[in-house]
Amino acid sequence: MLKDFILDIFFPRFCFGCQKEGEYLCQDCRATLDFTKDFYCLCEEPKIVAVPGKCPDCKDKNLAGLYFPFSYQDPLVKNLICYFKYEPFLKDLAKLLGDCLRDYFFLLEEKPDFSGFLVLPLPLDKARLKWRGFNQAKEVAKYFCQDFNLEIREDILFKVKRTKPQMELAKKERLENIKGAFLVKNKEVVQNRQVLLIDDVYTTGSTMEEAARVLKEVNAKEVWGLVLAREKIKK
Repeated sequence: MLKDFILDIFFPRFCFGCQKEGEYLCQDCRATLDFTKDFYCLCEEPKIVAVPGKCPDCKDKNLAGLYFPFSYQDPLVKNLICYFKYEPFLKDLAKLLGDCLRDYFFLLEEKPDFSGFLVLPLPLDKARLKWRGFNQAKEVAKYFCQDFNLEIREDILFKVKRTKPQMELAKKERLENIKGAFLVKNKEVVQNRQVLLIDDVYTTGSTMEEAARVLKEVNAKEVWGLVLAREKIKK
């Protein structure tokens, strides 16, 4: 497209890994990405588990389990996500990040079957959406769902409370900050359905757990999470 051609001339892309001009992540640097192979529980200090949902310390959570390809401690991954969701808001990174989700599931030995799942990107409040100009979770989810032929629904889960950025708050403050933030509409669509929530980063899990809670309240059968990266995973 002409627009993309002009942008490439005046605002060339440089690899986040090696600074080579051409794309945000060259093939050589992309090959160095360290994908997570193990399954972790939902505890604040996560541990590897053989079977999702079988950790005795977090089995009572509304979220059944979490998939994520990367550790947020990886500097390259962290830079990609930060430049995507914060200024300069590089929306074009959505395809690269969505492709990473696809590659992650291709690499898993035991691949989940998401056919029949209701896919919901975690919503933003109106002020946050206006500030960023797009919902980063939705943009990544679009590419992921294209690859797996899944449908995204944006008329189910809404954020009705403006909250402070969770990463700036202590654990107790996060729980209070996010409480009552989400509303479910078209509840009949959710009943007895498996749901896949998509977001960018999982820290303490307060946001995704609250979203899972309101979905389970309207009789969602099971709620799983999928994010690009998770905090506190050390390799």
